Amino acid sequence: MVYEEVHKMNKDILAGKWKQLRGAVKAKWGKLTDDELNKVEGNYEMLVGKIQEKYGTTREQVERELDALVAKESAQKPR
Repeated sequence: MVYEEVHKMNKDILAGKWKQLRGAVKAKWGKLTDDELNKVEGNYEMLVGKIQEKYGTTREQVERELDALVAKESAQKPR
């Protein structure tokens, strides 16, 4: 599967499983406030922008890390 397909799939997963993934996002990017996460509501583009803004990293770096997080969390079995 090419990166673009995986990236698109991760965007869809983030939107669909935002409530489950929100905790993992908060744990990784702790500078994000609860209010900011509430506004994001699983919107991939908004989340990437907020992380960039708070951490001063490149869009590409944020996307790689976010895609890895989504893939890891969605591969885990429900608890």
